[in-house]
Amino acid sequence: MSELFELSMPWWEFVLRGAVAYLGLLVALRLTGRRSFGEMAPFDIVVLILVGGTLRSAIVGHDQSVLGPFIAVATIIAVDRLLTLACAASERFNRFVEGVPALLARDGRVDERMLVRQGIPREGFERELRHHGFESLAAVGEARLEPNGKITILPAKQD
Repeated sequence: MSELFELSMPWWEFVLRGAVAYLGLLVALRLTGRRSFGEMAPFDIVVLILVGGTLRSAIVGHDQSVLGPFIAVATIIAVDRLLTLACAASERFNRFVEGVPALLARDGRVDERMLVRQGIPREGFERELRHHGFESLAAVGEARLEPNGKITILPAKQD
């Protein structure tokens, strides 16, 4: 029973490994683009599950205790909370962490290069238009991909 609480490495190593894994994964996901955080396709879910399983050994190594993973999880939650507070305190830091909206369409015209750059298929964009109640692109004043992966569509101004 005592081996459940015997750590295979010093406690601070779990803290370091948890923080590095969290920040490393955050950077990797940020580099892959905003869509990672929006509506996920089945393959996105598979990737996240595999990433989680793969990072297990990076975080806890060969530790078999109950305590080690709890230290790592507590660290990940603490780092996440600190980042949240830092983002709330600094608009500039928040833009750095979350990114800025990407303009996908304006005044009824789609920016095809931006769709490709953001990894959004034209059919997917048109599906979003229909989902938001827009029957044609002409009715769109502005469409943006928000930092959280959602698409915001504003109607064209009526004259």
